[in-house]
Amino acid sequence: MKRWPAPTLFLSLLLVAAILASLGIGEMGFSPREVIQALAGRGDELTRTVLWDVRLPRTLVGIAAGAGLAASGVAMQAFFRNPLASPGLLGVSSGGAMGAVLVLAFGIGQTSLFTVPLASILGAFIATGAVMALAHKGASTEHLILAGVALNALFGAVTSFLLSLTAGQFQVSGQILFWLMGGIENRTWAHVWMGLPGVLVACFLMLPLGRRLNIFSLGEASAQSLGVDVKRLRWELIILSTVLTALATATAGVVGFVGLVVPHLLRLLFGPDHRHLVPLSMLGGAAFVLICDLPTRCLSSGMRLGVVTAIAGGPFLLYLLRRRT
Repeated sequence: MKRWPAPTLFLSLLLVAAILASLGIGEMGFSPREVIQALAGRGDELTRTVLWDVRLPRTLVGIAAGAGLAASGVAMQAFFRNPLASPGLLGVSSGGAMGAVLVLAFGIGQTSLFTVPLASILGAFIATGAVMALAHKGASTEHLILAGVALNALFGAVTSFLLSLTAGQFQVSGQILFWLMGGIENRTWAHVWMGLPGVLVACFLMLPLGRRLNIFSLGEASAQSLGVDVKRLRWELIILSTVLTALATATAGVVGFVGLVVPHLLRLLFGPDHRHLVPLSMLGGAAFVLICDLPTRCLSSGMRLGVVTAIAGGPFLLYLLRRRT
């Protein structure tokens, strides 16, 4: 318990540094002092315009996506009582991707700024609906995992088929590919209001679950005997994880490994107490996404956020698998 303030302070400072870097780095570079002055309404007009209209929405979407995916990862790891579980295990990310690709492939995505994100959210909830239907019938954890694997394969196949249909439409297929690789560039305040409030509410609802998650980690029978409504808790975890993953996917595309790497790394560093792990993961996830977004500003235009998180998270996952064998 005494270690609680130190990691919170460290991750908070890391997030502040990541925010300043996210706002300052780009084609036009700004010092931290210039960033702070512009945010306070001072400094020259060009700096204020770039920060408020271009970089701040991008940064806020990155914070929402990172915090949401990391919190969703904690929920899934607690749900399956497995530290290697991730938000995409039940097919939520694949469902969101399929929904977005569907409207892009048929040309509906150009009708409104909200069409693609809303289709992504709908696809994510369709995937969860299928899983919840199994859960309603009393399916075991193993059956839910198998259902998630099947849904991931099904949605992935549909997405690939839709992508093949647009092979000759270079603009559309380019939009689909870039969206599937994730990214937070060209985000507007509309994307911020679309994702950030919902992520904040869902994260706020997750914070009080820490004590029950600690008891649930002892096993369902033990948790039930200690007064935890296991069935209700499982539904809460599924719903919150779906909302967080759906909103993150809808505003930032498919960004992998955040929900797996961040909670697991923080669990190794600071312990498994969910009362601390949940808020720490939110801070760490937001900082992780902003840091991974920095190379996309400095390297070639083909570098995407999802590519960077995969490069960062893939070796870490291999290390964990090797360590557990």
